[in-house]
Amino acid sequence: MLKPFYPCYVAGKAVETGASLLVTDKYTNREASRVALADASHIDAAIAAAVLAAKPLRQMAPYERAAVLDHCVVRFRERFEELAEALCVEAGKPLRDARGEVTRLIDTFAIASREALQFGGEFTSLEISPRAKGYESITRRVPIGPCSFISPFNFPLNLVAHKVAPAIAVGAPFVLKPASKTPIGALIIGEILAETDLPHGAFSVLPSSRDGADLFTTDERLKLLSFTGSPAVGWALKKKAGKKKVILELGGNAACVVDKDADLDYAAARIALGAFYQSGQSCISVQRVFIHHDIYDELVQRLVREAKAFQPGDPKDEATTLGPIISGAEAERIAQWIYEAVKDGARVLCGGQRNDAFVDATLLENTAPHHRVNAEEVFGPVATLHRFTDFKDAIERVNHGKFGLQAGIFTKNMDHAFHAWNELEVGGVVIGDIPSFRVDSMPYGGVKDSGLGREGIRYAMEDMSEIRLMVLNRVGRI
Repeated sequence: MLKPFYPCYVAGKAVETGASLLVTDKYTNREASRVALADASHIDAAIAAAVLAAKPLRQMAPYERAAVLDHCVVRFRERFEELAEALCVEAGKPLRDARGEVTRLIDTFAIASREALQFGGEFTSLEISPRAKGYESITRRVPIGPCSFISPFNFPLNLVAHKVAPAIAVGAPFVLKPASKTPIGALIIGEILAETDLPHGAFSVLPSSRDGADLFTTDERLKLLSFTGSPAVGWALKKKAGKKKVILELGGNAACVVDKDADLDYAAARIALGAFYQSGQSCISVQRVFIHHDIYDELVQRLVREAKAFQPGDPKDEATTLGPIISGAEAERIAQWIYEAVKDGARVLCGGQRNDAFVDATLLENTAPHHRVNAEEVFGPVATLHRFTDFKDAIERVNHGKFGLQAGIFTKNMDHAFHAWNELEVGGVVIGDIPSFRVDSMPYGGVKDSGLGREGIRYAMEDMSEIRLMVLNRVGRI
């Protein structure tokens, strides 16, 4: 059971601020809990404490930081069902999917523990010409300093973990603003971090209103801003961030290309999962599917069958595979985009209906590139289907538009696989599977309007650190 109230964490200490934020059960829309709401004074105090914590945290030995992460792994396992229930309630995530995210949370912290022990620099000889004879260099990576993290509602545990775990591993203090709709998972992580030997001020978890959270972006004491969320908000924050480094993991309209030699049963099952898992509320949800003409009709039949198998219902019911959209307003937006496309000539193959916060698993064909279900990020259980006859032309069509996060290619033709990898304007190309595939150690991020930088523990640690060079002149010393 969720607690009726969760404090926020200011400089590692639980704080009741006197104001609270309502967290609703996304299925019943009733009050599930309340959390402490931080204001500008709490955020300012947290940033000041993070500045003071930078040196002691940097001086922690790698094995000591790894021990903090290992403690979290143990406690996450002990509180596994509690964390899954929190996800189920505050995010509306079906219980089976919620358990999958808790498993990834554990994986992410375990990866960070290993990376904390391995992260380092390199030796380079500088003897590239006679004037540099006898000179050598060593580099090391040092923490960038206090970091600001803003996380989204759709993966309230694992996307928090992809910011928090590498920060601890590298030794960078942080202040975290979790999504207002789903703050409880982040606060439980804060509760567990408070059990460790991290220095005072090393972390803060601060639910706050958007209007009161400007310091997360504008404060010059912060050296890095890592934001995951919508493109409109992310790029606006970048403009306000000043001199700090900015990492953005934003939206997408991820595509699959299904070549004529694909295994149709496998492709249909995977594409349906990628499109409708978590009700499509993922940056790498399958949104556009390009299918070779020779297999189009056969694959569409399978996709419709797979889509109809997604069962909406109470996320706490083990049989539910399609949970509610995060809010009724978002469900209405998705339904409106479907309606717009249909009014302009698109055809609904299955789904297309909205019931309160639920949207049916929906497949559309005969959509146009300018329809918002293609050109924008739906962030809902909607996929559009398109024919192609020439593989290279399909790759060009995938590239049309402003996003570039990941793409999936179902082909057994290695020439086609390498052509896709060479030509697709995306951060990642997945051969033989959907763009929704992600392992938490791999470099993950996009290009174009999909963002800047990469997640994946070691890659995030590189962003959260800076190279420091030492040059050694051996002339006369030996």
